[in-house]
Amino acid sequence: MFGDLFTPFHLIVLLAIALLVFGPRKLPEIGSGIGKGIQEFRRAMSSIQGEVLPHQVDEPPANEAGRNSETPK
Repeated sequence: MFGDLFTPFHLIVLLAIALLVFGPRKLPEIGSGIGKGIQEFRRAMSSIQGEVLPHQVDEPPANEAGRNSETPK
C-alpha cells in the first residue's frame, strides 16, 4: 500500500508544492534547520545509548541473588 508512496514522481510533486508554499529563499533555511535537528537528535541518541547500555546487565545484583538462593529458617 505504501510502496508506491515515495516514487520519484511523488517526490517531485511534493518538492514543487513546498517550493510554492515556502518560496525559493526559505527552502534552504528550512533544509538546513531540519539537517541540524537530525544531527542533534543523533548526537543525543548516541550519548543516551552510551550512558544506558553499559549499565544494563542480564544478571541480578549479587545481594539480590544471595537473598533468592537462601532458604527461610
